[in-house]
Amino acid sequence: MKNTLRLDSGQIEVVDDSMAEVLRRKTPAERIRIGFNLWASARDMLMIHLKKNHPEWDDEKLRQEVVRRLSHGAV
Repeated sequence: MKNTLRLDSGQIEVVDDSMAEVLRRKTPAERIRIGFNLWASARDMLMIHLKKNHPEWDDEKLRQEVVRRLSHGAV
C-alpha cells in the first residue's frame, strides 16, 4: 500500500487509507452520526474554552459566541 501524504494549501486534511476504508464501510446514517458527534464535540470544547477565558459572560452571551464562531459569523 502506497502511503503518500500531501500537505499544501490545496489540501486541508489527510485521511489514512485504512481509516478511509473504515469510513467507506459505514452506512450513510453512521457517517452522519459521526459527523454530528464531531460537531457536538467541537461545540462543547469551544463552550468550555470561552467560559474559561470569559468568566464575566453569562450563558446567553456564551451561546451566542459559540453560534457565531461555528457559523463563521453568518449568525
